[in-house]
Amino acid sequence: MLKIAIDVMGADHGVAPIIEGALLALKSENFKAVIVGDEAQIAPLIPAAYQKQVEIVHCTDYIRMEESPSVTAKRTESSIYKATELLKEGVVDALVSPGHSGATMSLATLKIGRIKGVSRPAICTTMPNVSDKPSMILDAGANTDCKPEYLVDFAIMGYEYAKNVIGLENPRVGLLSNGEEDNKGNELTKATFKLLKDFPFFKGNVEGRDIFNGSVDVIVCDGFSGNLVLKASEGVASAISTIMKKEIKSCLCSMFGALFLKKVFKKLKKKVDHSEYGGAPLLGVQKVVIISHGSSNARAIECAIYQAINAINSQICAKLTQAFAQKTNTAS
Repeated sequence: MLKIAIDVMGADHGVAPIIEGALLALKSENFKAVIVGDEAQIAPLIPAAYQKQVEIVHCTDYIRMEESPSVTAKRTESSIYKATELLKEGVVDALVSPGHSGATMSLATLKIGRIKGVSRPAICTTMPNVSDKPSMILDAGANTDCKPEYLVDFAIMGYEYAKNVIGLENPRVGLLSNGEEDNKGNELTKATFKLLKDFPFFKGNVEGRDIFNGSVDVIVCDGFSGNLVLKASEGVASAISTIMKKEIKSCLCSMFGALFLKKVFKKLKKKVDHSEYGGAPLLGVQKVVIISHGSSNARAIECAIYQAINAINSQICAKLTQAFAQKTNTAS
């Protein structure tokens, strides 16, 4: 049986939605939830029916959002440290954390280690688009300052994840720039373009709109740009939802129309709601690590656990190891 470590400490809304999300996932999937955090807060939220499916690893310390990731390695009694140790030692098969993302990335890189050949791990976040499958952005925040070779690694990791986990037969990879022409971009994108142009999956430069129109499946950029795109997109989706609700309420005719369009609105909300994507895998480390929003609700945690299970079952870490071994052999 798969075991998933879930760090429940440090999220914006406390442990309750994290526990609720884990219980929802346990209804649908056969795995053991190893919940890391304050037992006094966790135990009362676990119904008797789930006792055999849940294990609690007690600790009260956690990394606060305002703290620097640099303190993480010294806080051996913190929840994320203990959860990462469980993953390192093979006690669990994956780690899900909605806590301090910098701490999670730092410990995963330090304790779990990078896949050989990977210059920097990257956060791979999924984005809604007009097609049936989501698009992906790498990096979405792990590396704010990048070298061209980092972005090449992001492209390879994104391609492999799209193919093996998302299920795309021939994923298309684009490089985020300020224009589609080959000569557009800053120094980083221009240098990266030269390195990527010979990869068969590379489709060239893409603009921000291409993230959502389905023209490519994987969008590569530095973590600074990727995080800006991610947060801006979430803000736009939230604003559109609010505007639609106001407009419908302001007009009686619109309210009657909304009754007929209820299913359409429901599908639209599900497609643009970041909770439906759960979290973002940290690609490039040797085991499965899923980073979730600090503001995650129960549905987001539930989906993050599904994402972890899919990543394990697809053997994505082994596939990435193989891909980078081939890259090294080709380069030599």
